[in-house]
Amino acid sequence: MFIFKSKKELQKHLSAFGNKKTIGFVPTMGALHQGHLHLIEQSNLKCDISICSIFVNPTQFNNPNDLANYPNTLTIDLEKLEKVKCDIVYNPPVNDLYTQGETAKSYDFGSLATAMEGEFRPGHFNGMATVIEKLLNIINPTIAFFGQKDLQQLYIVKDLVKQMQSATVIEGVQTVREESGLAKSSRNKLLSESAKKEARLIYNCLNYCQKNKEKGVDKLKFHIQQQFLKQKNFTLEYAEFVALKTMLPIKDWEEENENAVSISAYHSGVRLIDNIIL
Repeated sequence: MFIFKSKKELQKHLSAFGNKKTIGFVPTMGALHQGHLHLIEQSNLKCDISICSIFVNPTQFNNPNDLANYPNTLTIDLEKLEKVKCDIVYNPPVNDLYTQGETAKSYDFGSLATAMEGEFRPGHFNGMATVIEKLLNIINPTIAFFGQKDLQQLYIVKDLVKQMQSATVIEGVQTVREESGLAKSSRNKLLSESAKKEARLIYNCLNYCQKNKEKGVDKLKFHIQQQFLKQKNFTLEYAEFVALKTMLPIKDWEEENENAVSISAYHSGVRLIDNIIL
């Protein structure tokens, strides 16, 4: 496994392959879990070379404390990547991607970025898209793999690639879950065992929606809200039923597999998000 800190060294290494190899790319901020490793495994299945970036992107944090407290587990991350046969890791310092004082670009993703995460994390998507655009331009991957847990991000990246007129294919990969159904997340490490058990409520609510779709949007949303009101340590931030194409709230179902239920909630100060496509 090759590890590069510099985009120039990485591009020099990649240039030796010319167009003879397909490249799979998985961008991460480290603190890797099974969800990230599953993306690498998908890349290994579909591409000749798999690249993982580990970079905690400063422009996508609207809370400076979140950035300061973001876990750094680089040594363990590299061991995990070696085990799943990742070929290349790009782990740059900030100044390899950003010039001094550079801020996030301003993008127009239309309705994709206005609701849910766009409402509760202002500036997040501009920061995320800024670094993804930089990484795609550096690596020029054949396919880039993103987890479905960050559903809004996935659809925004698909739109970003269109705006860039890039040939890279963006592939969404199904969410990897704990046995309990809780979506794998770097933030799960911050939860106690009892909190993890209570956090299963998110998946239980999503599952309920899938099994009771005929009840309609309003009744299902009310059910979720009621479940959270019963909790002492769990606060619902939002439960939104949206159309995948627009990420805007719906009152009635679109076509099959064109709808999503997205939930964001706080347990013990830890923010958790999850979704299911219906």
